[in-house]
Amino acid sequence: MMYPNLGFLFGIGALFRLASASFEGNLNYQSPSARSSHVNLGLSLPLITSRTLKRSSVAYQPSELNFTHGVASGDPYPNSVILWTRVAPTAESDRSNVTVAGTVELYSHETEKYVKADANPICIEWKIWELQKGHNGTVKGPLGRSGKAYTTSDIDFTVKVEAHGLKPWTLYNYQFNVCGSNNSSPVGKTKTAPAENDEVDEVKLAVFSCSNHAKGFFNVYGNAARKDKHDYVVHLGDYIYEDASSGPRAHKPANKLFTLYDYRTRHGQYRTDNDLQLLAQNYAWIPTWDDHEFANNGYRDGFSALNNTEASFRNDGPSISVDTRKINAVRAYFEWMPIRQVDLDDNLRIWRNFKLGKLLDLIIIDTRNYDRSITSTGNNDAYIEAIRDDPSRTLMGGRQEKWFFRQLSESKQRAATWRVVGNQIVFSRILDSKGELTGTDNWSGYVASRNRTLQHLYDNNISDNVFLSGDSHQNWVSDLAWLGTKPYDAATGSGAIGVEFAGTAVTSSGSSGTIATVQKATKTKVDNNPELQWQEGYYRGYFHLSIKKSKIDAQFFGSPSVATRNGWDLPLANFTVLAGDDHLQRPVGGGRVEAGSLKGGKTVGTNVTLDTNGWKWETVGFEKMFVI
Repeated sequence: MMYPNLGFLFGIGALFRLASASFEGNLNYQSPSARSSHVNLGLSLPLITSRTLKRSSVAYQPSELNFTHGVASGDPYPNSVILWTRVAPTAESDRSNVTVAGTVELYSHETEKYVKADANPICIEWKIWELQKGHNGTVKGPLGRSGKAYTTSDIDFTVKVEAHGLKPWTLYNYQFNVCGSNNSSPVGKTKTAPAENDEVDEVKLAVFSCSNHAKGFFNVYGNAARKDKHDYVVHLGDYIYEDASSGPRAHKPANKLFTLYDYRTRHGQYRTDNDLQLLAQNYAWIPTWDDHEFANNGYRDGFSALNNTEASFRNDGPSISVDTRKINAVRAYFEWMPIRQVDLDDNLRIWRNFKLGKLLDLIIIDTRNYDRSITSTGNNDAYIEAIRDDPSRTLMGGRQEKWFFRQLSESKQRAATWRVVGNQIVFSRILDSKGELTGTDNWSGYVASRNRTLQHLYDNNISDNVFLSGDSHQNWVSDLAWLGTKPYDAATGSGAIGVEFAGTAVTSSGSSGTIATVQKATKTKVDNNPELQWQEGYYRGYFHLSIKKSKIDAQFFGSPSVATRNGWDLPLANFTVLAGDDHLQRPVGGGRVEAGSLKGGKTVGTNVTLDTNGWKWETVGFEKMFVI
């Protein structure tokens, strides 16, 4: 009687367990839900692992693989951070729909096609170590943590791991390599968050939104990275655009996005931009999505150009439903972004909170895609105008709104100095020259949601609130006031409950015309709105927040042109909010700005601009702002 080679079988079992554990280390295999909890919603790691044991499986050689899109980090916690990269035999995204296809709800992987999808998993090792400063500059510190993970075509060869066991409020370097080889990624830099009860002197944020690849170069990403004045990057959405723009930086694929392959390819194209790669490589990102990561003007039942109707299904999309399009967009986003899924049972949830010491709570909300009531679709503006005051309209849905209010209250209870809200769209009320509300796709289209938020802040005496906003492609700085309900003095700021800093775009189009014509339009807006203190619409750019216990300083910067790749960084305006004041410090902006219109102050344009490549100040001017 012959007995099996027990040593061989034990070896195979050990290999199987090791491989399974390594697959589990890549968080993208748990999207949108862990398979152990929901058998039909997760990837089958045993099936993926079994491919490595097949005799016909021929692994990629390290020389056949490349780190195609750099490295990134994000969502810092006190003791962990997300690390991201992509390693593949080609920069081309995978065309398989296997991770979003099936005969059961949302996701299914119980198919022979899925089992055979990729017989060659790629093994990746990662390491992270504390960055230390020596007398000659930055030196490599002792190894902190390391691990192993696998990736396959099922998740477009992306790798996303959580590095645990780190020190709070500490700088780290990190790197990936193909297992057992010298084929390594670039070295990245990241930073953990302070612990919840730590006393922190200052936290610095660089805030961006609306980066349209086809419109121009992502110069401001590179400017902020080279200046190295911030701890974290906050991106308020429209990180990609779903349209089919042409030109020198034409979108890939050339069509509007619908399929999983489409969204993956567009994410991949954006990550080829050198300035985006630089900012992602060296700073932890805290992002949220806006509408264009999915499609323009999304809401719970559709988008402006694809709705849950038979006519729209047949004519507006390539026979694809609203729900399937959302699944494709969400899958690609979580594959390609260094972000946590804080609730694996809710794949549309991106709202989350970061307690950055006792200094602040950074509360990230979703006012675009999570259970939002109908918005403007281009042919229903009269209807949206008629119902903008409807009390049942909601920007966030009941579940998220209750969570949001609870975060604000708990932040006050734990005595955090500041509550900083990362939100996609302009919160403040903006009136036109006739005294009528402008915009139906921002908070003014959901008046009840704004009123409930203001009421919660005022009724519970929650002070020191700062809203960060994007989406509009223009700069807006306002006191947060509940006009018509609570007293407010525009001259002093008395009666406000906080401030709003709304930033312009990285590249997306802004106000048309010359600097002079745009400035004239901004003056009308500032004059017509008592709480609006500064408005600017010409420059593309970003803003920087220095958050201290005593005050917040906000600095706005612009790129003189995104038509070419350049490092010019133009200071536009500076603002201060003192703790306990709940309004902008007077005189607002120190009484002077470089561009736009300032209430009670002067605009003195100089065009004196910093070259972040050569560190020289020069007077520069460009006739063309955009590529197209």
